Amino acid sequence: MAASISGVFSESLQNAILQCKVLIVGAGGIGCEILKNLVMTGFNDIEIIDLDTIDVSNLNRQFLFHKQHVGKSKAAVAKETALTFNPDVKIVHYHDSITSSDYGLSFFKKFTLVMNALDNRAARNHVNRMCLAADVPLIESGTAGYEGQVELIKKGLSQCYECTPKAAQKTFPGCTIRNTPSEPIHCIVWAKHLFNQLFGEDDPDQDVSPDTADPEAAGKQRVLFQKWDFNVFGVFNEILFFLPDTAAEGALQNESNDKGNVDRVSTRGWAENCDYDAEKLFTKLFHDDIKYLLSMDNLWKKRRPPTPLDWSYLPDGVAGCSKDTMESGLKDQQQWSIAKCGSVFKEAVANLSKALKTCQETSPGDHLVWDKDDQNAMDFVAACANIRAHIFGIPQKTRFDIKSMAGNIIPAIATTNAIIAGVVVLHAFRILEHNLKACRSVYLRLKMNHRNQLLVPEKFVNPPNPKCYVCAPTPQAVLAADTTKMTIKELDETVLKARLNMIAPDVMIDGKGIVVISSEEGETEGNNEKTLEQVGIRDGTVLKVDDFHQNYSLTVTVLQREQPSVKDESPDFLIVADDEDLKPKEDITISEKPSTSNGKVEKVEDDDDIDIVETEISPSTSEADVPKKRKTESPTNNTINKKRKVETNNQHDDDVCIIEDDREVEKVALSVLPAIEEKILTPRKYKSLPDDDCSIVYDGNEDQSTASSPKRSKQLAK
Repeated sequence: MAASISGVFSESLQNAILQCKVLIVGAGGIGCEILKNLVMTGFNDIEIIDLDTIDVSNLNRQFLFHKQHVGKSKAAVAKETALTFNPDVKIVHYHDSITSSDYGLSFFKKFTLVMNALDNRAARNHVNRMCLAADVPLIESGTAGYEGQVELIKKGLSQCYECTPKAAQKTFPGCTIRNTPSEPIHCIVWAKHLFNQLFGEDDPDQDVSPDTADPEAAGKQRVLFQKWDFNVFGVFNEILFFLPDTAAEGALQNESNDKGNVDRVSTRGWAENCDYDAEKLFTKLFHDDIKYLLSMDNLWKKRRPPTPLDWSYLPDGVAGCSKDTMESGLKDQQQWSIAKCGSVFKEAVANLSKALKTCQETSPGDHLVWDKDDQNAMDFVAACANIRAHIFGIPQKTRFDIKSMAGNIIPAIATTNAIIAGVVVLHAFRILEHNLKACRSVYLRLKMNHRNQLLVPEKFVNPPNPKCYVCAPTPQAVLAADTTKMTIKELDETVLKARLNMIAPDVMIDGKGIVVISSEEGETEGNNEKTLEQVGIRDGTVLKVDDFHQNYSLTVTVLQREQPSVKDESPDFLIVADDEDLKPKEDITISEKPSTSNGKVEKVEDDDDIDIVETEISPSTSEADVPKKRKTESPTNNTINKKRKVETNNQHDDDVCIIEDDREVEKVALSVLPAIEEKILTPRKYKSLPDDDCSIVYDGNEDQSTASSPKRSKQLAK
């Protein structure tokens, strides 16, 4: 290997490589390339983690995997293949989620550096915070089509992953869409692919169902084998059963042609053979294919398994909605039941199949093109997306929401992954040489810039954003909400977990020691349906919030804000924050302000029903491993045992801050900040960036601060 050959690297770098312990998070397109590069370079202590399993669609770009590996753990197979390059390397693999509590602060602290090769933002946010808390350098990377980027994240030196707003995720892994959807957008993309498979441009790479005729399906796990009989009446399911390995292999051979290959029938061909019969299509897509997915046991060990649907017994209600609610409002904004989705699906299939036949009669070989403004095409996608969402336990959306969410998928390019993985390893060399300032962010572009560069580096390492709510030194935030309407469950799931990306928050009322949300199961579930006011959270109440799993703490001041009316477009709540400490700070120069590659603040897109005014909310740091429960700082903290029951205090707090419910977000921010000037914030001049569902309000003042106020933290004791 390169590190063992004299003269390839300097002696100091050579020794550093041999002594380095590396964690690779993700074993997909970039992760495979990084692992191969590290093994060939001479890194001899590597750990890799990935929860995903290998799909047929991965094989065109993830070169450590082959046909016989389909259905197996990506991390396990990546390790197995990499060891063939260099058997002397020590590789430990984990088939698990990096967000699991098993991989806490002590786990991250044992590594010299961490390399991210992830494909979703939630996991990236988590790894970013864990590396900041552990003070371990993180090399973040990603690709989208022919473009990609690599950046260093180091506490106190560079921007963290959450220092700049990120656009809403628009691309999704194919295996997630086909096998393990977890969000409504996954189901919507799947439904659009299904439209193309049945009526549009037939792209084999966008197949929507497990390939039941593919020999790779016969692995070590039991498999569901389907045999279809074609006759004059169309297609019907002749036999459906589980087969062990040898039986499935023999059955597949029986179905093979003279050359020994298994004949595969495309989704379009299958639909044409059954004359686009809606009931048979429904049964194939939402019953038989789901049962096939259930046979892949590894997928459901740590996920909620899907529930197949029977065409004859479709639910006629919507969870959490009365019949009046379902039928009220505009037609596009009504929540369809699954039975309604089934009838819409049947009607849309009939109309679209007729349109396809008419189209092909006038122009043979032609096809339909999906258009969100086409009634039948939109109905088809909305119905299919909601049916699939119901199967996987995902919240359903209205036709209006689905129409607005429908987006495009950018294909993964193998060469892009290889280039970015190479830059990741070059950054690792610089880190090991203690030359972190040379680890400037690098961007791979589709076209050359004016200097004829495809790989474009930044001029310098971007400094941390003093307004970042994750890595800034002082965590402060304000929640403006209707304390008489918002429930503890909404505070936990919508505010803390969904908006502030916490995993297992603990929430205590400051000064009273009353725990209203506990990360320990069974302690505070009785509070879920109570309003904030009912548990003693009112206007001016200060909450101490800790996520021990992420070593992440912040202080939240609650302000009363009446809930907007149904007709009002204002959000249900606001999160307001500022980077100003309680004491005055020295100004920093403009050159020290955080910047992006183009020197502009990126616009955040597409968020759910709330407006955010963002600033610092940072994870606390500690040199020692963080236990599940911390000891109290001193006897004078007045911290009451975490087991104490929630009490309702009818007395209002003395300090009252009011937020006006203005139409414009700028007015809201300006009305909130003066009201809490003496507590946390200093009035600033604000500007607003427009967005679909949320607005981010940024501090427009160029003067920033650097001094840090004394650390304040409330620690819980069991």
